[in-house]
Amino acid sequence: MSLVFHEQDEVLDSYISAMEEDLARKGLPNLPFHASPLMYGKGPYKGLEMDVRKKMLACFEAFCRRAPFSCKSFSYKRSEVEEPSLFTARFKRDLVVFLTDNLEYFQNFDCVKIYYDNGQQMVTAALHSALDFILSKEAVLYRMAAAREYRLSQVADCICTLELTDIKFQRNELTETDIKVFGTNYSAFRKNHLKHIQKKEIR
Repeated sequence: MSLVFHEQDEVLDSYISAMEEDLARKGLPNLPFHASPLMYGKGPYKGLEMDVRKKMLACFEAFCRRAPFSCKSFSYKRSEVEEPSLFTARFKRDLVVFLTDNLEYFQNFDCVKIYYDNGQQMVTAALHSALDFILSKEAVLYRMAAAREYRLSQVADCICTLELTDIKFQRNELTETDIKVFGTNYSAFRKNHLKHIQKKEIR
């Protein structure tokens, strides 16, 4: 699970425009970023060669490096949270600890807006429960966010993919597609893909 934090007075328009200009300059299609279809050549990426899709990934990662946001990721073994209730409890607990550790920062804002597409009810339940518990309900505003319309939702998708790939490297569980996209050199992966994300992570 990856959370992306953005202070709305830091306008993203110029960063998005720079990415779109980069795509156009390289003759690449400007599609909403979605990691899995991009890697496997599915959906809107169907018919695009791997080399083209890797260049599109590089353009989006360049946007991630430049854009003003911070993030936090959580990972769980499926075997430990097989039941939805177990996942919700674990994720809520970890969110509460994280928010408590950074409470002074979050309390600086008059309003905290939570954007999520309600794709998984157990995620929605954990978000609501933890945020309503730590932050006053008056300071939290929940809004729906379709990933195809919100670049920062796409950033969260990219971060999840990179963090999961990092875990696969450590466990020697890379798929053939992972290898085609990221190679087999762990040091190169961390330097070229993961490092710029981890610099933005709230500890």
